[in-house]
Amino acid sequence: MKRIAVYPGSFDPTTFGHLDIISRSSKIFDKLIIAVITNPNKKPYFSIDERVKILKSSVKEKNVEIESFHGLLVDFMKKKNANVIIRGLRAISDFEYEFQMALTNRKLYPEIETVFLTPAEQWTYLSSTLVKEIARLGGNVKCFVPEIVVKIFKNKR
Repeated sequence: MKRIAVYPGSFDPTTFGHLDIISRSSKIFDKLIIAVITNPNKKPYFSIDERVKILKSSVKEKNVEIESFHGLLVDFMKKKNANVIIRGLRAISDFEYEFQMALTNRKLYPEIETVFLTPAEQWTYLSSTLVKEIARLGGNVKCFVPEIVVKIFKNKR
């Protein structure tokens, strides 16, 4: 049986922290699906098509697929025959929300397991929100995100 994992997120935008989690997850699982979500609680800076494009141009691992979806994650997981959710934890403050989500997903779909990965030390402080704020204020985000993100930020100004 293939070990298929899903790494869901808004990826608005993709950061080097995300890419670190993707790279490391791809070595653990036979197949990794990056599920770009539309979060109704957030107003994205990048369109869903832009976010998928950024990931497709930034992810080099051969066993990784990238697609967008909306709806319940557990329904997406069932459709993809996946039973592992990958979630990144940067700080202890992330844990409470992620723990709640993991338990809820397991209640909705008992076959699901959630695996928490911490990014490399150099990215533990980094968030998409922080990157967007720096970019909005005219700062250089090149050290935080792939080049395609830098270009799209410049085009949106």
